Amino acid sequence: MAIAVKKTISLPPELAEEIEKIATEEGKSLSAVIQDAIRIARQDRLKNEFNRLQDYWSSKAKEKGILTEKDLESFLKT
Repeated sequence: MAIAVKKTISLPPELAEEIEKIATEEGKSLSAVIQDAIRIARQDRLKNEFNRLQDYWSSKAKEKGILTEKDLESFLKT
């Protein structure tokens, strides 16, 4: 059985109403709706970090003239 950690949070009234509406519409508990939102936020944060790193290394490769896989293979052989 999974262990849950209980936390108390404060929400603005309009956000609390929206979460309650979503929970009712989806047949979920408030806790489940908030867990889903946190999972999505975490995925978005990781995706943004991945894209930032990919952009960084792509720019570094372009600086070295590495534009294709063949360019990369040649670069790695030297």
